[in-house]
Amino acid sequence: MALEIPFKIPNVFPYLGMTDSRSKCYESVSKQGKLVARFKWGHNYCLSAHRQVRSVESENSSNVAAQLWHVIDQRGNNGVGNLQENLSSLPRSSSVTDISSVDGRKVRVSYKGSPGVFDEDAALKAYPQCETIPCDEFEDIFKAVELGQVDKAVLPVENTSVGSIHGNYDLLLCHRLYIVGEIQLPINLCLLALPGVSLGQLRCVLSHPQALSTSDIMLRKLGVIEEEVQHTAAAAELVASKGLRDAAAIASVRAAEIYGLEVLANGIQNDSNNITRYLLLARDPIIPRINSLYKTSIVFSLKEGPAMLFKALGVFALRGINLTKIEIRPQRKKPLEVVDYYHRGSSKYFNYLFYIDFEASMLEHCAQNALGQLQEIVSFFRVLGCYPLYSGSQNDGPSGWNSC
Repeated sequence: MALEIPFKIPNVFPYLGMTDSRSKCYESVSKQGKLVARFKWGHNYCLSAHRQVRSVESENSSNVAAQLWHVIDQRGNNGVGNLQENLSSLPRSSSVTDISSVDGRKVRVSYKGSPGVFDEDAALKAYPQCETIPCDEFEDIFKAVELGQVDKAVLPVENTSVGSIHGNYDLLLCHRLYIVGEIQLPINLCLLALPGVSLGQLRCVLSHPQALSTSDIMLRKLGVIEEEVQHTAAAAELVASKGLRDAAAIASVRAAEIYGLEVLANGIQNDSNNITRYLLLARDPIIPRINSLYKTSIVFSLKEGPAMLFKALGVFALRGINLTKIEIRPQRKKPLEVVDYYHRGSSKYFNYLFYIDFEASMLEHCAQNALGQLQEIVSFFRVLGCYPLYSGSQNDGPSGWNSC
């Protein structure tokens, strides 16, 4: 007999993109292929879990995922615009028919930059056997997934040395992709030059502005001119293609291998613990497994009133839910709010969006109750994704992300 667990928050799942109120049921299979979580959306919004009798190891996991999230895929462009008109901006992109549905095909992952950039390293760390697809801009990696040209995208959101990448948080809200995983990538900056070139010959060093700023101690000692380029791999490619013997590039070891350069100095960054956190994005969200560690990402704005942020954070603190990230961004559509709390004259305040990551699965009652209470004090709310908690394992490939 199935165990029925009523949801305490009937309005959470519509924010995942559901627009149909009719009762629908979808199932999620555990790692062992025996335990199934059955989700029903409708007027009763209930969840049930029961034992699966037959083995599901032979079932096509991609078909199961498609069946699971058909209801959540009922969504519009959400202000993205006419994506077909922007197809030409995607470099080396393929049509939807180029993605085979045959089992065993490579996952296609979009990233910003050229081969050898650190974003591609993050894609290969998440999916070691994937086919990486470079794009010119962060906006393009979203479009590539939305158009079905790739399966996943890797998006950097913060770095231990330079902080958050604010524009990428804005893109998460502008597009209807879902977070299905995360990767933490150590950034090892290397000084690369043509074979036979020595440090004494260098007059100029090329790289991305952040790479230059986070290795400026080494560069000051060399007394070289710093020149900014679009990204680290572009610097390595420029030095190699132009045959620059008085210039070096700051990039990765893999970029040296790709462009035929030598490593003059390894680990030149100011801080040895330089780590970038990446999000893995997909068209469809995932249903969390039972008895696994998960993280949930949400974004919301608060209603007018005193101590509203305190109340919002309190719904998590009262239930012992650990918040791992809070990012605050101004609302672009409605940047200012005029308020007069105590009849002392009106004041203008910035309107903010609050991006929060917390360690809990959407299946957990504490998370359901917290989000239910949160919705009473917010003016806007959206779930960005519920995904496996990053473990820091060296084997972050498909075995580590098989729920994505």
